[in-house]
Amino acid sequence: MLSHSLVSIADLDAADITGLIDTAVSLKKRGPIKDFAGKTLALLFEKPSLRTKVSFDVAMYQLGGHTVFMSDKEVGLGQREPVRDAALVLSRYVDVISARTFAHKTVQDLAKYSTVPVINALSDEEHPCQALADLLTIHEHKGKLEGINLAYIGDGNNIAASLLLASALVGMNINLASPNGYEVDVAVQAKAKEYAAISGSKIVITNDIREVAAGADVLYTDVWASMGQESESEKRKKDFAGYQVNTGLFAIAAGDAILMHDLPAHHGDEVEHGIIYGERSVVFDQAENRMHAQKAVLYKLINT
Repeated sequence: MLSHSLVSIADLDAADITGLIDTAVSLKKRGPIKDFAGKTLALLFEKPSLRTKVSFDVAMYQLGGHTVFMSDKEVGLGQREPVRDAALVLSRYVDVISARTFAHKTVQDLAKYSTVPVINALSDEEHPCQALADLLTIHEHKGKLEGINLAYIGDGNNIAASLLLASALVGMNINLASPNGYEVDVAVQAKAKEYAAISGSKIVITNDIREVAAGADVLYTDVWASMGQESESEKRKKDFAGYQVNTGLFAIAAGDAILMHDLPAHHGDEVEHGIIYGERSVVFDQAENRMHAQKAVLYKLINT
């Protein structure tokens, strides 16, 4: 159950997710409100971002609140200042903390020591806010989540981990295709299978992209090398060769299949050139929904 913080999708249950989606839909329709007048969100970022920074900033503004942005150079978590100290100090100033970090443990420690809610805005293990925005987008375009067939093609990274857990919780079928050695962490797989046993979600993890794409309602991909993996780029280009969402895969997917990508995209690598701008793409709806999903999370945490 979502109570104090959102560090992992595992902090949620199926009712939490559907409730957050319903709240996001409602807030999206309402537009700017003033419910959070006098409330402050701290944006604590070790990594740069376009969507995460702007979507959180605008989300808080549209809720009537205020944000304070701090880069890694300003805070130096664990270097200039212990994470515990930063958490305790910020808790005296702000009402909620959104942290985008390299190490998942940093977010965990912030949530452990903070007396205000902490939101994981991306770590090396998970990206729960992205997964919530993804499910919101699928719900908007497909009218439901349960029974939808999602194919994820690419690295078994933080995006894939959160998406796998979220899908399993709500009964959405998810098939993941990654090169050998790049699959989602086995502990995450095991947890997702536990959720799937309850929800009825079907999970397939394979190396075969055509197997997962066949009949899929959603084709989802992500970059082959994420931020912090730049030194692995050349090796990953070789290892991921062929793991691309393209018109060939859409030919074997469902007739009304949609394309999703969390951005930024490397056009010509994990996605065919131009396909993100095509009629099947909901990528920019997905990007917008980061703001609405995060508004729902903020609304829930601050009002709890």
